[in-house]
Amino acid sequence: MRSDAFHRRRLLGLGLALSAGLLTGNAQAEGAKPARIGIIGAGNIGGTIGSLWVKGGHEVMFSSRHPEELKGLVEGLGPRAKAGTPAEAVAFGEAVLIAVPYKAYPDLSRDYGEALKGRVVIDAGNATQARDGDLYTEVKTNGIGATSAKYFPGARIVRAFNAANYKIFAKNAGRNAPRMAIPIAGDDEAALELARRLVSDAGFDPVLVGPLKDADRFAMGSAGFGHDLSAPELRQMLGLAP
Repeated sequence: MRSDAFHRRRLLGLGLALSAGLLTGNAQAEGAKPARIGIIGAGNIGGTIGSLWVKGGHEVMFSSRHPEELKGLVEGLGPRAKAGTPAEAVAFGEAVLIAVPYKAYPDLSRDYGEALKGRVVIDAGNATQARDGDLYTEVKTNGIGATSAKYFPGARIVRAFNAANYKIFAKNAGRNAPRMAIPIAGDDEAALELARRLVSDAGFDPVLVGPLKDADRFAMGSAGFGHDLSAPELRQMLGLAP
């Protein structure tokens, strides 16, 4: 048993309605300073989670190589949402969510790896054999946490928001207790604290699974992937301390 000490279809209209206002500026309501979050990949996961963060009181820059294509998304979310290029999103965010196909990681590393050093990176990517080829093999051999760390050396990586389909996140964000649990894993304690806060402000309960190497326990294809569970249920399933 492990210790709990370590645990673009663009959505215009967002099908979220974001739970009809269930999220009402959490960061501000609790007196915490809103975070600045950059998002690389404003697709299904990036658009969904980023929108939840905006509704939770944070400042979010969604990015694209063609940021004008994001106009409808950001206008629908209000003044806390912005659009920019990936480079601008990296510079903007004290945390950066990476939500792109895993096969793009080598290119992201080449283009933005240096700028990501020292930043909190919320890594939501999954590797699939049909799409990602040799990278999938690398992940299967070395683990997804170690592989992400290889491509973004010096980044303070936390694996999160990868363990379910975006539709599940959109459906369950901010629901009445018990909230849906989001497994996370990372090695940097300060990065984990920020990730816990961002998971909570998106309308979920964070569950620390362990250090970054333990991200394999909720990677796509693992026993910990694809569940809609409360935090106690997820801890029990993964054999974590209550």
